[in-house]
Amino acid sequence: MIISTVMACAILVGGFIALVLIRVPVAFALGIATLPIVVLDVRLTPFIVMDRMFQSYNSFILLAVPFFLLAANLMNSGKITDRLIELARVLTGWMPGGLGHVNVAVSMLFAGISGSSTADAAGCGKILIPAMVKEGYDTRFAVAITACSSVMGVIIPPSILMVVWGGVMQISVGALFLAGALPGLLIGLALMGTVYGYAKVYGYPTAGRPDLGEFWRAFKGAALAMLTPMLVIGGIVGGIVTPTESAIIAAAYALFLGMFVYRTVSVRDLGGILYETGRFASISLFAIGTASAFGWMLAFFNVPRLIVDVMTSAHLGPFGTALIIAFLFLFFGLFIDAIPTIIILGTVLMPVAAAADIHPVVFAIIGIVSLAFGLVTPPYGLCLLISAAIGGVNVVQVLRDVVIILIPMLVILILIILFPEMVLWLPKAIMPDSFR
Repeated sequence: MIISTVMACAILVGGFIALVLIRVPVAFALGIATLPIVVLDVRLTPFIVMDRMFQSYNSFILLAVPFFLLAANLMNSGKITDRLIELARVLTGWMPGGLGHVNVAVSMLFAGISGSSTADAAGCGKILIPAMVKEGYDTRFAVAITACSSVMGVIIPPSILMVVWGGVMQISVGALFLAGALPGLLIGLALMGTVYGYAKVYGYPTAGRPDLGEFWRAFKGAALAMLTPMLVIGGIVGGIVTPTESAIIAAAYALFLGMFVYRTVSVRDLGGILYETGRFASISLFAIGTASAFGWMLAFFNVPRLIVDVMTSAHLGPFGTALIIAFLFLFFGLFIDAIPTIIILGTVLMPVAAAADIHPVVFAIIGIVSLAFGLVTPPYGLCLLISAAIGGVNVVQVLRDVVIILIPMLVILILIILFPEMVLWLPKAIMPDSFR
């Protein structure tokens, strides 16, 4: 038999939701959901699913994912995170709510190096959550601000999600990196404003005003680590290296710092670091494969065209369409990891955005910022789960503080939708060729 578009959509989406509800891992649920369609439609065979998975892996740009993860793990294992925290302390610790500001600032610094929010939540959280509790901060607030600030890892360049988005959607990764810089900075400032408000209400202390000598020692200790974003972003934007080559450079540089400069990583440590990197990378890449097969099935049965026709007929305009797109990414991010969501929902909504005259780079930043919320919102909320485990509290206990902290981030997302030029001006100024 030949399956219709509506029936295919119902089987694929319905099967996937049912599998997730019975707690089948998302990566497996995406692959299994395609099997009924393969059995029912005479035009398809199981080899098509395997071929689509292989084609998704056969991408040079996706090699950047494991190397950025390796760089982040080397940074954490090499105690480079400690040096970033010390630099953040002398820069922001003197303000009311000092360690809260340090938490946000170090996430911004770490984001510019690793591109991984989970590595940020784990590496920085292990140090800062106990330190904040010891200084008299409420545990729930310490956990909430750690989780919420860590999401900047996927917004401030370099970002693993931007690498995946650029590879899947055929968009300049360098342009995406530049486009994420200002929204990431604004989110960081908004979070620091929230910390200041908490400090005034609850009387949280400062971390002390540093003298010039402390500032110089902290800057000198972190200076080499801070060269990483210059090497990565500068190399890509300048057209010197590809995103994959820049990720390899970042990993090699982190290894060099850890083993030969700071001497905090030994040969014995490398086995565990490589194992953890391989484990997390395999999870991400397997999800990319099954999500690609699932997304191809949707495209084969013209589901994207159906969605485009429905949304175009509604005459929502660029603003209304962008709001719907943001809502869909926010909703899917509650349940699914960001990478498969990009591959499935991003490819489906890309023609919708194009039909509404939303620039591909703006569409990407709206999607990535929206998906960042999913890292701290249950039931998925991976960064929140990591931070809550470090703080020894239940996720439900910190939800009120998470919601309060996320409100300014939501305002930034709405500003991106209202004023898309705030996303485009930096890549237009530095990489004008990518917009021709």
